[in-house]
Amino acid sequence: MTDDNLFSSSLASYLDRKILILLRDGREFLGTFRSFDQYANIVLEGTLERIMVGNLFCDIPLGLYIIRGENVMLIGERESDEKELPPHMTCVSVAEIRKAQKEELKGSTTRKMDFLDFD
Repeated sequence: MTDDNLFSSSLASYLDRKILILLRDGREFLGTFRSFDQYANIVLEGTLERIMVGNLFCDIPLGLYIIRGENVMLIGERESDEKELPPHMTCVSVAEIRKAQKEELKGSTTRKMDFLDFD
């Protein structure tokens, strides 16, 4: 049995289950695992992209979604939709989460440039 077969059989155990996928770029997707191929490309149904910034989050509906296997970092089964996030997390609109993302990016860029003295 090759390593490819081991990986395929472990992916098969997630078929028709609700899963969370974390990509190498940090994005998170939630959905029902419907199919995969020999390259670990994945098809999700009822997909949501979950964006979290600080104590804010937003689930953006995407529908049927294909994820290239080379981008997958982690796959995990979701137990239930109830109490999935800590109670201090606040659900906000897409516009609000995008604004929070921009502010966080601006702040992290400023912190990276702190070593420069512009005075």
